[in-house]
Amino acid sequence: MRAESVEHTRNRRASSDLISRCLTSFVSFSLIQLALYMLLCFFPNSSLLTFLSLSAVAMLALAAVGRCCKRLLRLRASAPAFVFLNIMFGWGVYIGVIRQVISPLMDFILNTEFVMLMVGLCSILSTDPGFVTTESSHLNKFVERPVSVFEAHSNELVPSTCDMPYEFSVEETAIPLQRVRYCGHCKAYVKGFDHHCPAFGNCIGQKNHVLFIILLAGFVLTEASYVASSAQYTAKVKILDKTRQLASLSINLATSTMIFSLLQLLWQGAFLAWHIYCVCFNIRTDEWINWKRYPEFHLIVHPEPGQTPSRSETRFTNPYNKGILSNVKEFLTAVE
Repeated sequence: MRAESVEHTRNRRASSDLISRCLTSFVSFSLIQLALYMLLCFFPNSSLLTFLSLSAVAMLALAAVGRCCKRLLRLRASAPAFVFLNIMFGWGVYIGVIRQVISPLMDFILNTEFVMLMVGLCSILSTDPGFVTTESSHLNKFVERPVSVFEAHSNELVPSTCDMPYEFSVEETAIPLQRVRYCGHCKAYVKGFDHHCPAFGNCIGQKNHVLFIILLAGFVLTEASYVASSAQYTAKVKILDKTRQLASLSINLATSTMIFSLLQLLWQGAFLAWHIYCVCFNIRTDEWINWKRYPEFHLIVHPEPGQTPSRSETRFTNPYNKGILSNVKEFLTAVE
């Protein structure tokens, strides 16, 4: 009975914490949307570039203030809830305001994109990124920090110098290139670990990396479609407004959500481009940032006699790069 009571108490605390984090995300999202809407009311004749700059500054300021308030009040937000609210709010504005001037084909495309985003978000929240059990004798030796399988066997990595003074090669070993890394957020080892994604509430590893790229591309396409549709709506309604005196509420709402989507599109596009680059050259985000922690990425440069500096230098090398086509094929098929 006592064990059941403790488990019940834990479940209640977990539920309360989840509700609190979702409410915090709702307040943050509402304040951002309200700030963008009010900017349009105060600066109605500003150019798009000016309004984008003002919106970016306002969002950064709100983020800084919100972070301070969360620390003072000891509150935590849920990034997946924020993403969910972003999708639902944009979808709601589209259906309630923008949809009336959009062609049936574009309407079908946008609604399909919103549905696929919701399905993809729910899927990546629950998928296994490639968690590795700690039953392995190698993993039992690891400490709680980002490591690789090579690090436990660094003594088996034998450098051999070639005729060229600035080359280095690693001999083949019996250790498989598993690329198991430690995620400090999840407190778990992940095979093919790329990074922990707060927005999707999960690690990105070997088993869900393809889904992550598809979902990220889906966000970019949906944001771009929404920006185009809202811009089309704003242009048409402004023309009608000259003769029919339509209320500016719908115009401001469509424009503010368009600006928010445009700002999202800028960083999402850059983020997608980065991950496509990583796929093409078979490198993970964690490995790129923390390559000095992983011996297999070390290239020991030995200077020629009499050169300065006289010490050996460690540079970056990627032993996993097999060419773009092979890298992409490996990425698409490496799900086990």
